[in-house]
Amino acid sequence: MSLPKVRSNKFVSIVVPALNEELTIGKFVDWCKEGLAKAEVSGEILIIDSSTDKTVEIAEQHGATVIKTPKRGLGQAYIDALPHIKGDYVIMGDCDLTYDFREIKTFVDKLDEGYDFVMGTRMHGHIETGAMPPLHRYFGTPLTTFILNVVYGSCFSDIHCGMRAMTTDALRMINLESRSWEYASEMLLKVVRLHLRVAEVPIKFYKDVDGRLSHHKRSGWMSPWIAGWINLRIVFLYAPDFFLMKPGAIAMSLGLAISLCVAFGPFTLWRLKFSLYWLLFGVFLTIIGYSAVQMGILSRVICNFMPEREALYKRLFAYNRGVVLGVFLFLDGLPSLIQLIAEYVTNNFNLTAISNEAVLGLLLITLGFQTFTFTLLFNLLISKKERHGSF
Repeated sequence: MSLPKVRSNKFVSIVVPALNEELTIGKFVDWCKEGLAKAEVSGEILIIDSSTDKTVEIAEQHGATVIKTPKRGLGQAYIDALPHIKGDYVIMGDCDLTYDFREIKTFVDKLDEGYDFVMGTRMHGHIETGAMPPLHRYFGTPLTTFILNVVYGSCFSDIHCGMRAMTTDALRMINLESRSWEYASEMLLKVVRLHLRVAEVPIKFYKDVDGRLSHHKRSGWMSPWIAGWINLRIVFLYAPDFFLMKPGAIAMSLGLAISLCVAFGPFTLWRLKFSLYWLLFGVFLTIIGYSAVQMGILSRVICNFMPEREALYKRLFAYNRGVVLGVFLFLDGLPSLIQLIAEYVTNNFNLTAISNEAVLGLLLITLGFQTFTFTLLFNLLISKKERHGSF
């Protein structure tokens, strides 16, 4: 028998979790072999199994390598597989015959072109009638895809497609942490944050074979909604720029501009009178904006997608610099606070009015306290990270 033709020295690892898939696993492994032959590459088929049926025996009979693990979630299955992967490329998906692993050549081609991550898309491919419920196809998937694209500035068309490929180096860089369904979104948002080279390829998506229930159906009608929610949760958790840094910078800039303009007295612009109330609004925007920017910086340090920015933050928010700036702001605003307290005491513990200078002083004291406490927390995190290598 002649050996299959091999076009390159790249070795492909097909890595797929399995949970009680005895009905489909044998044919799936055969599909994988056919796909490797068509792509003209050598490879291995790794099944990460948590089954209680005959999935293991059937998979091994058809030539797959089975890694037995406890049932701890889809994301954890890929984490467990990582030490066993031998390939230069990794292709992942489901073993329920809904994704056509006979057609992995398009993924391999894109990786050969230099892309780090290749995402399958059902929306630009072929969806068999009955394969995807209308609620998922026309509402759930488009909505969550739109949200992720807006938050991260990406351009995916189908973030829930489970068939995807990447270099093994990229998989290690992604450093999956999620154990459940949310691994899919975590993987994509980290791909964007790490500035990996991304491509999409259309795929065929088939309905379940006769006699098989999808895992969502096995878990009940709420399962897709729960999966969607936990995917959104991970999208929000890794988005300090969208929810904190950018809105915080805008609010702080606007607040400071209003505060400084009104601090030295009321004025009228285009029939609009800027007085004490506008000053209080400016102080409010400045404080919440400054807090959001600080929380965003801490989030960036924890996520550490951009080490060069972390190095910049370490220089900008060095302990000595931060403490001195915090104390300076506090002391600069203290005279106004002392004057306000003195007026309060001398007027028999009553305030008939509050000056703009006093409000500005209170703002400086607040910013000084925020700067001081942020500096302590920032340097505590950096120190812990440098000692232990991570959080």
